[in-house]
Amino acid sequence: MSLSQEEKQHFLSSITFPLIFVIIMWTVKIIETVFHLDFSILGVKPLSVEGLPGIILFHFIHGDWRHLTANTLPILVLGTLLFYFYRSIAVKISLLLMIITGIFVWFGARDGVHIGASAMIYGLAFFLMVSGFIRHNKALTALSFIVVFLYGGLVWGLYPKYAIYHNISWEGHLGGFVTGIALAIFYRHEGEQNDEKQWDDEDDDDTDDGEHPYWDIPEPDPDELTVRYHPKRR
Repeated sequence: MSLSQEEKQHFLSSITFPLIFVIIMWTVKIIETVFHLDFSILGVKPLSVEGLPGIILFHFIHGDWRHLTANTLPILVLGTLLFYFYRSIAVKISLLLMIITGIFVWFGARDGVHIGASAMIYGLAFFLMVSGFIRHNKALTALSFIVVFLYGGLVWGLYPKYAIYHNISWEGHLGGFVTGIALAIFYRHEGEQNDEKQWDDEDDDDTDDGEHPYWDIPEPDPDELTVRYHPKRR
């Protein structure tokens, strides 16, 4: 079954923001490699003034190519799903995830430099998981199950011992986890809602053809009552 022109346009517009995000990530790493630079100094340094720019910049900086490639596909997939199914609030959710997770890491992470798009990935994943379930929309609920199936294993990254052993910023993961769920609840009344039919009491008094409904037929006026006889044919 081929997609309509409108659906193709909607998909292309949905992937634009995540693609720009990924292009910036790759551009940063390419510049680092070509010019032998290290942008990790621009990451989040908790509770330090020089670490404040990292609240935004750390999402685009990665330690090595393996780190970058591991984060690329989830950003594309989850970001596209967000913009496709939640188009009216997608930009708002994306920007809030970027800022709030960065602030979370700046205030609450252990000493060191924190970099990578993992916080964003956790925020997107858990927003999509929770939002679909609490909106009672069949399509969004199905989407939540798909995200759980694809990215349910992210919960391991919330375990401090596992994350520290793999040199992972579990605080960034936790920030994304908490922020994604909080935004899903806070914006539960914006965007797509439940797909149950809502009945409007005001419409009950009207019919398509302008006639009275059967329960509101006016009583006949006795003075205007006319009797007509129809003789039976033999």
